[in-house]
Amino acid sequence: MNDKNKVKEILNIAGKKDIRFIKLCFVDILGQLKSVSISRRELEHALKDGMGLDGSSVEGFARIYESDLLLMPDPDTFKLMPASFDGPQSAVMFGDIVTPRGEHYPGDTRYILKQNLKKAAALGYTGFMVGPELEYFYFSGSSKPEALDNGGYFDTVPLDESADLRKETILLLEDLGIPVEYSHHEVAPSQHEIDLRYSDALGMADKVIMYKLVVKQVAAKHGVYASFMPKPLNGVNGSGMHVHQSLFKGDRNTFFDKNDPAYLSDTAKHYTAGILKHVRQLCAVTNQWVNSYKRLVPGFEAPVYIAWARSNRSALVRVPQLRLGAEKSSRIECRFPDPACNPYLAFSVMLAAGLDGVKNKLPLAKPVEADIYEMDHLERQAHKIETLPGSLLEAIEEAEKSKLLREALGEHVFGKFIENKRIEWDSYRTQVTDYEINRYLSIL
Repeated sequence: MNDKNKVKEILNIAGKKDIRFIKLCFVDILGQLKSVSISRRELEHALKDGMGLDGSSVEGFARIYESDLLLMPDPDTFKLMPASFDGPQSAVMFGDIVTPRGEHYPGDTRYILKQNLKKAAALGYTGFMVGPELEYFYFSGSSKPEALDNGGYFDTVPLDESADLRKETILLLEDLGIPVEYSHHEVAPSQHEIDLRYSDALGMADKVIMYKLVVKQVAAKHGVYASFMPKPLNGVNGSGMHVHQSLFKGDRNTFFDKNDPAYLSDTAKHYTAGILKHVRQLCAVTNQWVNSYKRLVPGFEAPVYIAWARSNRSALVRVPQLRLGAEKSSRIECRFPDPACNPYLAFSVMLAAGLDGVKNKLPLAKPVEADIYEMDHLERQAHKIETLPGSLLEAIEEAEKSKLLREALGEHVFGKFIENKRIEWDSYRTQVTDYEINRYLSIL
């Protein structure tokens, strides 16, 4: 049941603004957005008792004989929708999945993030702050990736409609109460980035889902397709989701130490060590698709080698050097996730890995400031630099034996997720691709 005062507040707003439709949102186990629209007449009932859904029809949710579930809207996520986005007089809310008995459903990935945040709070960390940088492409259609522009990193000349699409997207995000820090053209042709302002992990996961919806919907309105596919084009950079993160105790950033050369506290160093120790296990979640591993290859700025650095962008984890000495800005940047992940699960497993480092006071290896891409195998071996999984199959095999991942995700999601990823891999490996036909048909 939701708080009575909050319910009353939402109903008053809906009445005053003459809201006609409310979109109730949640995601499946893979992070794909699902929603149901209700009229204002049903709003009070939905806020008090939830809306029924068939869990057996949602990826990674319930089996058919236990499929009755409820979507319970979270009033804290209530937002009025701009008329230009979803038509006039509409609103949106995210929700949690519960059983008919009112218990949290273990397959709800939003609930899983809440549980991991509780574990952090039990250690005294009241805030897990994240700031994701999501890259994506604009294409002229969804069946074949044809770029709209040939721009490069930070290009300012509006070569075509891409710049206008980005501006319209930012305005809509701001209207939805999703603050944008900055945006720019990325390295690859037709590749763009809009960065959201640092905030708490749960709120940010909701914002990431809305962000992707807004980007896609604005593009579609102009006859363009926006894709968060990690590697849609050969020979150019793929799309990542670098995640800046830090732990707070009240208003104090525990990652900050004014006496450290990088202004990085012991807590931050232990946290980073936890990420580096467990990252191969995390990849099945943070990089969950077959295509994710087409991005994670040397030569295209994607992190492949497990190391950390202060300025070196070839490292897996980086400590941004902007605003040195500013407590609120002290953070680490995990560069391996991609924007096609489920943000609730990605934030959960990174937090779990970092907290494991903090709890066990894991030592942090020395930073690697040299360009790791330029090192040969022996040099990397001398620095004890390992690599990320080279395929989804390798990532699955690492995940399956991970106690940390099992505890962070819970038995239900852990099992369903691994099962889904194995099915995807089997489907992929049994396909005969154009590469094989072009390479082998005429010579074998």
